[in-house]
Amino acid sequence: MLVYGAGAATNLQARYAGADLAAPSRRGRAVSIVLVATAVGAILGPNLVRATGRVATEIGFPALAGPFMLAGLAYCSGALVLWLLLRPDPLLLARSLAADASSRDAEAGTGLSGNTAVPKPQPGWSWPLASGAGIMILTQLIMVAIMTITPIHIEHHGHGIGVTGIVIGAHVAGMFLPSPFSGWLVDRFGYLAIAVSAGVTLLAAGLIAAWAPVDSVATLVLALVLLGVGWNLGLVSGTTLVTEAVPLATRARTQGVVDLGIALAGAGGGLSSGLIFAATSYATLSLAGGLLALSIIPIVAVGRPKSIKLA
Repeated sequence: MLVYGAGAATNLQARYAGADLAAPSRRGRAVSIVLVATAVGAILGPNLVRATGRVATEIGFPALAGPFMLAGLAYCSGALVLWLLLRPDPLLLARSLAADASSRDAEAGTGLSGNTAVPKPQPGWSWPLASGAGIMILTQLIMVAIMTITPIHIEHHGHGIGVTGIVIGAHVAGMFLPSPFSGWLVDRFGYLAIAVSAGVTLLAAGLIAAWAPVDSVATLVLALVLLGVGWNLGLVSGTTLVTEAVPLATRARTQGVVDLGIALAGAGGGLSSGLIFAATSYATLSLAGGLLALSIIPIVAVGRPKSIKLA
């Protein structure tokens, strides 16, 4: 679990790098490209367990070591590609370009009005930053809480592990595959409108999951796909909002703190969902998650565009 958590955190942190050099009008799509790349591994990985297990046993290791060997090889290959080809660092280049632009603006201002400096975004807490972080934290909490208990709910009603694989596989596809479309929507209609759409989608997922007949796998698949899509919309819109709300000088540190909050929300959702499920039911948990998604609307209200300072 520790390895999985570190890998997931690293993969999600990479989405910020995609937006470092993107124009403001294309940041949503830049973030979505990274998430689509993540989807490839998330969907193909589980299907390679048997093949990697055979390779591991042939060279004298336990079968379960196979996926970890593949992951280690993939991470080393990725690190090598980044070290050799990702130069200069996108964040450092973005800071350099921003400094040059600021210098040119300052010189132009001096020539016109005698001013020697131009206003810059101030690092630290702001309403847009809190809004973007709140959107991602809340969507993560709801998604993990419902997703974690779904396999247990399926098993309790007599379905086999194959059904669980279908439902969770569809959910993972819903989490990542819509990313290009989500990024386009954010760039076209704005991150705040798409964040509200995330809340509405999560509400629909919770309601469908709560009222799904226990023998209807198709209905449960629909609910979990919507749960993944709602999470995706929240992640892409929230990431774009946080990126635009934080100055380049402190962006990486702030993004790391925000993602720590997201990780803690996921852990809290996973732990609390079991307690809620044991004390009540899957329907109650799903309904509560759907209704909680409506909280995204007031969170979005504090991050309205006029209050955002671009880096």
